[in-house]
Amino acid sequence: MKKTSLILLLTFLFSGFCIKAQSSLSLWYDEPANHFEEAIVLGNGKMGATVFGGVQLEKIYLNDATLWSGEPFNPNNNPEAYKYVDKVREALREENYALADSLNRYLQGAYSQSFAPLGTMYIDFDNQEAFSDYKRELDIRNAVSKVSYDVNGVKYQREYFVSHPDKIMAIKLTSSKKRSLNCTIRFESLLKFKATVSDEVLTVNGYAPYHAEPSYRGDMPNAVLFDQERGTRFTSLFKISHKDGKVSSTDSTLVLSNCSEAIIYISIATSFNGFDKDPAKEGVDNQSIAFTQLQNGIEKPYSSLKQSHLTDYKSFFNRVSLNLEGPDHNELPTDDRLLQYDKGNEDKGLEMLYFQYGRYLLISSSRTKDVPANLQGIWNPYIQPPWSSNYTVNINVEENYWLAEIANLSELHQPLLGFIRNVSKTGKVIAKTYYGVNGWTVCQNSDIWALSNPVGDFGGGDPNWANWNMGGVWLATHLWEHYTFSQDSTYLNDFAYELLKGAVTFSLEWMIKNKDGYWITSPCTSPENKYITSTGYHGSTFYGGSADLAMIRELLTSFLKASKVLNINGDLQQRANDVLANILPYKVGAKGNLQEWYFDWEDEDPQHRHQSHLFGLFPGHHISPMETPELANACKTTLEIKGDETTGWSKGWRINLWARLGDGNRAYKMYRELLQYVKPDALHVTQEDHHGGTYPNLLDAHPPFQIDGNFGGAAAVIEMLMQSGEDKIILLPALPDSWVTGSINGICARGGLEILLEWKEMKLTRTIVKAKVSGKTTLVYGSLQKDIMLEAGQQVEVAW
Repeated sequence: MKKTSLILLLTFLFSGFCIKAQSSLSLWYDEPANHFEEAIVLGNGKMGATVFGGVQLEKIYLNDATLWSGEPFNPNNNPEAYKYVDKVREALREENYALADSLNRYLQGAYSQSFAPLGTMYIDFDNQEAFSDYKRELDIRNAVSKVSYDVNGVKYQREYFVSHPDKIMAIKLTSSKKRSLNCTIRFESLLKFKATVSDEVLTVNGYAPYHAEPSYRGDMPNAVLFDQERGTRFTSLFKISHKDGKVSSTDSTLVLSNCSEAIIYISIATSFNGFDKDPAKEGVDNQSIAFTQLQNGIEKPYSSLKQSHLTDYKSFFNRVSLNLEGPDHNELPTDDRLLQYDKGNEDKGLEMLYFQYGRYLLISSSRTKDVPANLQGIWNPYIQPPWSSNYTVNINVEENYWLAEIANLSELHQPLLGFIRNVSKTGKVIAKTYYGVNGWTVCQNSDIWALSNPVGDFGGGDPNWANWNMGGVWLATHLWEHYTFSQDSTYLNDFAYELLKGAVTFSLEWMIKNKDGYWITSPCTSPENKYITSTGYHGSTFYGGSADLAMIRELLTSFLKASKVLNINGDLQQRANDVLANILPYKVGAKGNLQEWYFDWEDEDPQHRHQSHLFGLFPGHHISPMETPELANACKTTLEIKGDETTGWSKGWRINLWARLGDGNRAYKMYRELLQYVKPDALHVTQEDHHGGTYPNLLDAHPPFQIDGNFGGAAAVIEMLMQSGEDKIILLPALPDSWVTGSINGICARGGLEILLEWKEMKLTRTIVKAKVSGKTTLVYGSLQKDIMLEAGQQVEVAW
């Protein structure tokens, strides 16, 4: 039994009094990690490191955001697929859903590639089997991790960080007794590699597979394919700087002997040169880049290297603060406090920590041009990771970025926006060859190569997930979202507008009219869900899906607003107006739910994790309790039917949906459930433990690990406290009873505004609005409204 478990009960009995919580914002543990889901993740937005903190053996998984299997794909991979569209539509007109499902498989292409593990760095320490006073921690205020322990009266300490300015990882080793550091550094990888040592630098050069099958395809031959002439190259360099003692080597290891203090530098680079460049033939010089990074890093004093890292990181992290009055149990190891919280104990410090941890993860994983955070951010140890650790476009990659604008991390949205431009290029070919229309789209899955076709290996995938084709429509709404926060008309004109226009063109040409003259999509699917027809058929392919039409409504509305901002009015704008006015209206089913299917069919799984047809409520903006109360109530009924137990990312989405409905207590209930403890070792989880929640290292459990739930849950905290439209900001719209007193500062509202809120005893006591650009808005608090107009840089305190 861990020593801390003996005092848990007394701790919670005697420290439950309320305080003005000032969380230390750190994760800490009194044991080394045994599993990935217990380890500490670090990153600079490109290089990822997963630190286990072992004593005798330290293990660090290394990743690079640009190291994937594969190579540029051919979007013209199924040039006559579009010829089956009319055949599917004809089957649907005849209500032959089984035939429609069968024919829809002809509208499938290749699977995505996988985010790859670069390798594992091992540090073998001599004579440290018996240790005491162990602690490992991550301070998310600084993005610095530490490990400390005693061996035979000697205090050993390690400090780890990954620097964005210097593009290098540094590990500082110290001991309280001189010349007592003795260790060996080595490297292993699931990829092809060769390790050599020269001039006291361990150099690793290798390459990723040119193809990796998704793990969910099961045990199949040639699932991972390597070729020395193909695939992305990588270089990893390891160098030890030391005060005393010496560094020696073997042919593949570095050996540190009799040292008092040392710094290990790690530099990594890949040959990735863009989604459309062959990384083996047209790649950048990964060896030269890695060497330059290493040389620049080791020339700086460690203190300067660390200070540059801190200055850079804090410039993002310090923008937002959250305080909730109540218990803060950071005196407990994070895994223990998570277990206690799961049992119902109060811990406002943990709730604050989880929110800020989401911001930490986004800063750490999303700073690479055109390469957004994937399903696992930038942390993956598997050569065939769950769901390929790819970009799943039917919710997951978008959920990764719900936090970016509202949590004052707008710059970190840029990797996704650049990625949208990439997929628009391949997606233009897919729109024409798969669907026979102009514009662009992307479907269920994508990857660093901007794959945009519907997946399924040319007919092998179930249409309920393989054939969904609204990814471009959903992604395009992020383009307008970024403008609503930034108010940057240059960005809108020079970058976003043509991409919006292309997604709109696809939507308008893809839709057809039903027998009543309404615009619908046909064929369509509703992400990963299935219906049961009145005759008992369980199917996926249908027409007039609410999810499709919700996303198209949101896109057309955004496009028309963008056109107005840029003073553009022509045939496309007129067509968009006409279609928007005549899209098939939402329908309320017999149970009072928002109907997902064209007909009022039953769901195969009424508690299904996806709720894509509620898009208009969140993340969209055209359903709300104020403006569309009947539809909002139907959304509420839908959520009641689905219940609260679901996957981690889906819980994150539902918390936001409940916040938009103004039900803070239900949102908070699900926020607590998102922090439900999930045992580590995700790939060997038992059915009993197979539920969404949070791992000991606070990463989201689908299970297994997916990072989207972290981002969705953190975004929901802000949605509970502030919601904004383009001309209105609602203050404390879903404040839960549990958050009696608190404050939040630095969050962003649409219109280019920053907000500070303080409340006491459930009443708003202070509001400060700061304008990044000139404009006006309406503040709403309960039944009160106030119109304000501000100049750029102006700050105003509003009294209620």
